[in-house]
Amino acid sequence: MATPRNYWMVSVPSSYADVCREQGFTLLGMGKAHRKRAQRMEVGDRVLFYVSDEMVFAAVGSVSSTYFEDESPTWPSPDPEERFAWRVRLKPDVVLDAEHLIDARLLAPRMEYVKKWAPELWPLAFQGLLHLVPKVDFAVVEREMRRGVLRPQVRLGQGIAEGAHCILDRMAAEA
Repeated sequence: MATPRNYWMVSVPSSYADVCREQGFTLLGMGKAHRKRAQRMEVGDRVLFYVSDEMVFAAVGSVSSTYFEDESPTWPSPDPEERFAWRVRLKPDVVLDAEHLIDARLLAPRMEYVKKWAPELWPLAFQGLLHLVPKVDFAVVEREMRRGVLRPQVRLGQGIAEGAHCILDRMAAEA
């Protein structure tokens, strides 16, 4: 696999993430507005999945193909014309099961990528589908995913965030 040149974060709703999970995080589709970014993706680039409505990190993969166009409907979209046709194939590197996702509220406020926002407004940095993030931020999140350490519960606002017990890299375990 090629050396990563770019570190991407996709910010998707849970309905999109569920389809990716069903497919084993092997395919990423981007909409018409993201065609140029899809074209910038190179084999070996890394991709981090952030599930926006749950505020969690779910998976990490590596781009394993150049972009291609495919109009087949795969992901749900509020716009029936949007097919997320600009696609790349992925090799899943770390896939967390649904019960052990990383709570982004524990990591995101410390990321370099969100520094231009007030700490309490960090989610604004994750609006939109596709983001280039610094390698150091990507590495911090991926390291937490790989650690497999159960954090104690931490009270955040109204609810309890359960931290980051990680069940990961099924592909490596099966290999």
